Amino acid sequence: MFCVRKPLKIFVILGVLLAPVFFASADNLGQPRVFFVEKSFDAEERLQVSATLKTISNNGYFYVEDIWYRNLTPEQQKTFDAGLSAMTNEFETTIYPQLTTIYGAEWKPGIDNDPRVTVLMHQMRKGAAGYFRTQDEMPALQAPGSNEREMVYLNAQAPFYDLAKSYLAHEFTHLITYNQKDRLRGVEEEVWLNEARAEYAPTLLGYNDEYQGSYLEQRVKNFIDNPRDSITEWTGVEDDYGALDVFMHYFTERYGVGVLADSLRSRSKGIVSLDASLKKYGFDKSFAEIFTDWTIAVFLNDCSFGPDYCFQRQSLRKVKVAPSLVLLPNVQESNFGLTYPAKPWGGSWYRFMGGTGRLDLQFQDDSKVAFKIPYVLCPSNGVCSINYLNLDQNGTGRLSFADFSGEFSSLTLIPSIQSKIQGFDGLEPSYNFSLLLKTKDEQSEARRIAQLEQQLAELQDKIIQVKAQITRLLAQKSMPADCRPAFEQTILLGSSGDSVKCLQEFLSEQGSDIYPEGIISGFFGTLTRQAVIRFQQKYASEILAPLGVSAPTGVVGPATLAKIKTLL
Repeated sequence: MFCVRKPLKIFVILGVLLAPVFFASADNLGQPRVFFVEKSFDAEERLQVSATLKTISNNGYFYVEDIWYRNLTPEQQKTFDAGLSAMTNEFETTIYPQLTTIYGAEWKPGIDNDPRVTVLMHQMRKGAAGYFRTQDEMPALQAPGSNEREMVYLNAQAPFYDLAKSYLAHEFTHLITYNQKDRLRGVEEEVWLNEARAEYAPTLLGYNDEYQGSYLEQRVKNFIDNPRDSITEWTGVEDDYGALDVFMHYFTERYGVGVLADSLRSRSKGIVSLDASLKKYGFDKSFAEIFTDWTIAVFLNDCSFGPDYCFQRQSLRKVKVAPSLVLLPNVQESNFGLTYPAKPWGGSWYRFMGGTGRLDLQFQDDSKVAFKIPYVLCPSNGVCSINYLNLDQNGTGRLSFADFSGEFSSLTLIPSIQSKIQGFDGLEPSYNFSLLLKTKDEQSEARRIAQLEQQLAELQDKIIQVKAQITRLLAQKSMPADCRPAFEQTILLGSSGDSVKCLQEFLSEQGSDIYPEGIISGFFGTLTRQAVIRFQQKYASEILAPLGVSAPTGVVGPATLAKIKTLL
C-alpha cells in the first residue's frame, strides 16, 4: 500500500489564501456527516461518502464510512474499534505532539475555526493507504468539493493493521507542510521533497525501530525492486517511494533531521531549500555531493570506506544494489559500444568484469547534461578504491588499464545526472550516455596460458559448487509440467501471461549472472529482455552462430526455445 498527497492548484493570490471566518461548533461523538472524497482513490469512484464520528481526541476527529462499517461482522467491528482506539491514542500521545514539535504546526484553528484535525476512513482502491487534499483548506466557493476543514484520509482497512499509525503520520505531515509552505510562505513544495518528509515521519516517531513488518521494510523492498528510480521524479506509483525513502534515511543519518525540518520553514523549495539548510547548519557538502555519496553507499554499504559510504541503522546495513553486469569478452581483441538511458537524480550502477589484457573505456555524455561519475575499482588482491571520472568540455571521459583482467576483479561505474536542481513536476525526460570499450591482449603466451590454467582451476571449483547447488535446487523444486508447452512459441517484449512466468522462472534458475532480479511477474519487460540477452550471449554458439548473427536479440525465438528445452 502507498500513501499519496493530492494537490490542487487553485486561485492563489499573492501567495495568500483569504478565507471567511467560521464560527463552527465542535463535532459530537456519533454525529453523521457527508464528506467529499477523491474519486480517483475511492474504491467505487464516488465523490461523497457518509461517515460517523467514532472517536475524538484533544487534537482529532476520527470518522468512519457508514456503509463500510455496517457491512463488517460484529467480531470485525470489535477488532476495528480496538484498532481505531489505539490509533486515536497514538495520534494524541505521539504523532501530533512530536511531528508538530519537529516540523511545525498545521493551520490551527484553521479554516473551520476548530483546533481538531479530521481523519476520514473510507473504502479506497487497492494499493492506496491514504491521501491529503489541499482543497479542503479552502472555502467551497473557491474550491468546489472542499470539506472546509484540516483533514486527511485513510483507507478504512487501516485500523486492522499495525502500519495504521505510520500511514496517519505520513498524511499528517502533508497537512503540516501545507501550512508551513503553501499558507505561511506562499510557495508550493516540490512533490518529491514533500513526500520525503512524510516518508521519514514513521522513523522519526520510532515506528521503524522494529524492522520486521515495518513501513521501512516495505520501502526497502520497493527500492531493491527498482533502485534506479529517480528520487525527484514523481508519477504517483509505488516505485517512486523506494529510492526516495532509502535516500532520505541516508540523508538524515548523516546530516540530521534538523536540516530536513529547517528546509520546510524556508521560502525556497526542493534542492535549493536543502542546500540552504545544509549551509545554515554548518555542513560543507551540497545536496549533489550527498546524493553522489549515497549512490556509492548503496553499492558498497561498507563503513570501512568511511562513514559516507554506509548506513548506521542496523536494519539498513545489508541494503545493496545489484549492478548491471557487463562481461568483457575473452578474445584477442574486441571493440564494442553500449548505450544506456538515465534520468536526473536517479542512480545507475554498471559493473565490468573479465576480458583479457588491456582495457580502454570511453564514457560519452550524448545529451550534454553534465553527468557525475564516481567509480569503484577493485583489485584482484586488495581493497577497492573510490575514484571519479572527469569529463572534458565535450562530455567525454576515458579510463585505461594495461592489464585489466590480471590486476582487477571489477570496475563499477556509477553515473548520475545532477544538473537540474528545480522545477520537478511529474515525469522527467531520459538522457542517453554511451560507452565505447576496447580490449586487447598484450600479454605473452605463457602469461596467458598461466592465467587460463588459474581460471580453469577456479571454474572447476565453481562447477563443483554449482553442481552441488543444482542438486540441492532440483531436490527442492523442478520446473512444473505445465510450463513445457509454454516453450513452443515465440515470446518477446510486451508479452504477458503464464508463458512469460514460466520463462522468468527458468531464467531465474539459471543464476544471478543471467537474471539477478529474479522477478516472476508474468510480464515481459526490460529486465526480462536483459536476462534473455544474457542467456543468448552465454549460449551464443548454439543460439546465435547457427543463425549467422552475433548480437543477441532479446526475443525468445525458435533457437532460444530449443536451447531452453534442451536444458530442461
